[in-house]
Amino acid sequence: MAKRTVEQLSEQLLGKPLSALSREERGVLEAIVSRQIVADDAGNLADEQASFGERLSDRVAAVGGSWGFIIAFAIVLLAWMILNSKILGRFDAAFDPYPFIFLNLILSTLAAIQAPIIMMSQNRAANKDRIAAAHDYEVNLRAEIDIIRLHEKMDLLMLEKITSLQSDLNEIKAAVKPAS
Repeated sequence: MAKRTVEQLSEQLLGKPLSALSREERGVLEAIVSRQIVADDAGNLADEQASFGERLSDRVAAVGGSWGFIIAFAIVLLAWMILNSKILGRFDAAFDPYPFIFLNLILSTLAAIQAPIIMMSQNRAANKDRIAAAHDYEVNLRAEIDIIRLHEKMDLLMLEKITSLQSDLNEIKAAVKPAS
């Protein structure tokens, strides 16, 4: 079977002219013609494109959304309140006495900073999902095209086999032809 061009594959397998193909479709057909593999790890592709700030937001969100952080933060808050109400309060040396206004300020500041960082991480996760979806589309398209090409090859082999069998059958008929 002769090697086909991208234009020929576009017309024969996808039923579209090359100019009507999307970037992904064209890339898959070019990969087929050049016999390249299109299956890469989409997560690695997204990580390669990530900026320092995006990677940092992922780490902050991973730490801030963990049970370890929640437990450690609860311990710090409890220690702060006990220190300022029970221990330092006895000596009138509490730097943040009840109702813990300074602690509330720190918590509000932390929430104000942490919320946009977590949102950045979620945006990055959504971007990773888009990259993965586009990559999945390319891999699926490649698989479909390869299946179509395999069907074409099988059809060609079957046609050759049928032709060969018909030829053999005609030879047998000619050899067994009854004398009239």
